[in-house]
Amino acid sequence: MKNVLELFAKCKAVIMDVDGVLTDGSLLVNEDGKELRVMNIRDGYAIQLAAKSGIELCVISGGNSEGVETRLKRLGVQSIFMKAVNKKDIYEKWMKEKKFQSSEILFIGDDMPDLELMQHAGIKCCPADAIHELKEICNYISPFAGGRGCVRDILEKILKLNGKWI
Repeated sequence: MKNVLELFAKCKAVIMDVDGVLTDGSLLVNEDGKELRVMNIRDGYAIQLAAKSGIELCVISGGNSEGVETRLKRLGVQSIFMKAVNKKDIYEKWMKEKKFQSSEILFIGDDMPDLELMQHAGIKCCPADAIHELKEICNYISPFAGGRGCVRDILEKILKLNGKWI
């Protein structure tokens, strides 16, 4: 764990997927066909605190939900990319625009659409219920499932290591 904590201490930016990371991957579909997601309030607390503490936050998701985007903006997520087809290309462009080194960026993903980006991120993390292929390459696997506190777990470690946890 020591090496992982050293990586976390150098983290200046966090990129997250939505479905399976910020949610448990479930969709509630109403009669009109609208999809609803459930997000963890403790993840939200850590996200807003990380944003206020100067950590650059980015969401790259293949999904598209106005409600999710509204919530993320309200929590202070600075960059949000929905309907992402090629997550790696978005990541590389964003990283260059923000002038980050790969070693300063932590990525949290959970499923096959995250694999290519995961392979390029400097710090690789996933929830406990991520697919095997991602777990094999991660620096850290949260003991918490997606949508059940994995984001809080990871952000809390980063903030505590940098003396910014309240």
